[in-house]
Amino acid sequence: MARWQPDARERLERAAFDLFVEQGFASTTVPQIAARAGLSTRTFFRHFADKRDALFADEHAVPDQAGRIVAEAPDGITPLQIVASGFDAVAAAQFSREKSYYIARHQIIQSDDGLRERQLHTQAALVEALRSGFVQRGSDPVDALLAAHLTATVFSVSIGRWLSAESTEPLATLLRDTFDRMLRTAAS
Repeated sequence: MARWQPDARERLERAAFDLFVEQGFASTTVPQIAARAGLSTRTFFRHFADKRDALFADEHAVPDQAGRIVAEAPDGITPLQIVASGFDAVAAAQFSREKSYYIARHQIIQSDDGLRERQLHTQAALVEALRSGFVQRGSDPVDALLAAHLTATVFSVSIGRWLSAESTEPLATLLRDTFDRMLRTAAS
């Protein structure tokens, strides 16, 4: 097996994902992932702590991007205006693969309690990135926390809608629609 290959991490992620789809998350082992990638188990553990990490390799991308959007937003706009202005950027940057990839990933996550818990941790990281950013911009802490949780809910509902079999709308469109529905619901 080759050592020090520059694309080892990506190959391991791809191999893990393919095996999770083919035989299920619980039935897939780290040695199988490494073998599929043409690498050693030791190489796997240089890149990931466990097989869950291979599925959640980019889990910090959305919270990190959300934090940047908040920090770079113009002065004088509200937290929810900041959020609404970032839908297109987040959808384009964080959900750029084919929709079928995200559907399969969602099915893998739903198949395992530990993966669902990990997904909730990722959502909590988004909430914290937003809350912290809003507070740094001068928002009241309670208002910042509410805006952050509302944003995470909008994302969760929108992604669920997007992944459903009957959805044909782009994610950015569903984000805006869900956001508008949330505002109408809060106002009623």
